Amino acid sequence: MSDDVRSQAIQRLHQRRGLLNYVLGGVIVCLFMIAIWFFTGQGYFWPGWVIGGFVLGALGYGVNSMMNKPFTDEQIDREIHKGS
Repeated sequence: MSDDVRSQAIQRLHQRRGLLNYVLGGVIVCLFMIAIWFFTGQGYFWPGWVIGGFVLGALGYGVNSMMNKPFTDEQIDREIHKGS
């Protein structure tokens, strides 16, 4: 296995771990917001806005991390030639 393939696999693992950390952090923050809402009168469910924001962020993060393909040598060479 080449070092390039290994480094790409490690990068994908880091992205997945980052997504997991984002989701876990979001769950903790959302639960805290729901607790505030619950103990302050339970009127309009404003934590829904926070939850919606975290869901959109998680979807964006997930799409980016799962659909992110490694660059081909042709793409890299083309970018090198643009810069010089």
